[in-house]
Amino acid sequence: MKDYFVDLHVHIGRTSAGKQVKYASSANLTFENIAHECVARKGIDVVGIVDCASPGVIYDIKQLIERGEAREIPEGGIMYREKLCIILGSEIETSESAENGSCAGHCINFFQTLHSIAEFSNIMKKYIKNINLSSQKARLPARELQKIVESLGGIHMPAHAFTPHKSYYGNCTDRLTKIYGEEGFERILAIELGLSADTFLADKISELKDKTFLSNSDAHSLPKIAREYNLIEMESADFGELVMALKREGGRRIKANYGLNPKLGKYHRTFCESCNEKVQGELPVKSCSKCDSRNVVMGVLDRIEIIKDSSDGSPKHRPPYINQIPLEYIPKLGEKTINKLLNQFGTEMRILHYANKAQLQELVSTEVTENIIKAREGRLEIEEGGGGLYGSVKTV
Repeated sequence: MKDYFVDLHVHIGRTSAGKQVKYASSANLTFENIAHECVARKGIDVVGIVDCASPGVIYDIKQLIERGEAREIPEGGIMYREKLCIILGSEIETSESAENGSCAGHCINFFQTLHSIAEFSNIMKKYIKNINLSSQKARLPARELQKIVESLGGIHMPAHAFTPHKSYYGNCTDRLTKIYGEEGFERILAIELGLSADTFLADKISELKDKTFLSNSDAHSLPKIAREYNLIEMESADFGELVMALKREGGRRIKANYGLNPKLGKYHRTFCESCNEKVQGELPVKSCSKCDSRNVVMGVLDRIEIIKDSSDGSPKHRPPYINQIPLEYIPKLGEKTINKLLNQFGTEMRILHYANKAQLQELVSTEVTENIIKAREGRLEIEEGGGGLYGSVKTV
């Protein structure tokens, strides 16, 4: 068995030809640039790119294979320069019926082969207005989409499960069984937590006790890749091994979830849209303590407080959730200093996990060294985020 660093939620901004794929994403987020960033700077071993059903992206992948830069792996996935396994994914917005009317939630769907995701793309043209764009609304409920994905040998999971605008718990329901039915829910292998939640919050919902949790970046720019990631124990880096790890079969498993402190997430706390600031008060906050307005965006922390039904803590199979602050969030650590560290240690994973204090001090100031160590040990003070604004980090 071997340990692999894995981020399974990265977006593409544009195709290599400059055609837009994901709104509000950087133009330099192409398939090839993502692969290069994971290998050259981040140190990620397996990446899930979730816009691969776009025909323009499928074309880019084929071109990369034809040039000899990548190859398909028999067990599933695309191997880039023999250093990075790319899992082909598609984020879709489904249409749901809820108690208070219709709602929308995002899910991620992963496929074993380029052929299967191309077939999925052709099928989804019937349900999506513009298949070239990412995360588009499908005229399908999640339980029907799940069947389509599974018929093609793929796997389906809820994305950023608790965020207020486009998630099932945050926007549609208090129980996923109401969305998928008992049978469909049983077939879900994993739940993506999202930036504003962690293991400890999610395990307050009893139906999730048997599910595997994933912490992924949902990156909309190259620097945001691996701001959250997973350490996964597998025999090799490929789709088949990943599925076994999600099922916790044959010794494969999620060994650790590395994520931002949920307070840094931009939807962690409730936000008053009338006052344009975070709402203070005893959980759960449903209205503004300052102006009494109920025109608020419910924060993840407050939402989970409302829908929780368990105080048993985490099950025995749950791996540790480790608060990890990426280099770009660490105070006094600018781009030039980050590049200096990368030139010495190779990748961000090596800096965050393996560089010791003495090695760091040879390159950067004592203050920066202390901040990196504090970030690694979870000793940096956090200002909570909310209402679409990320929290901030400051030195203790």
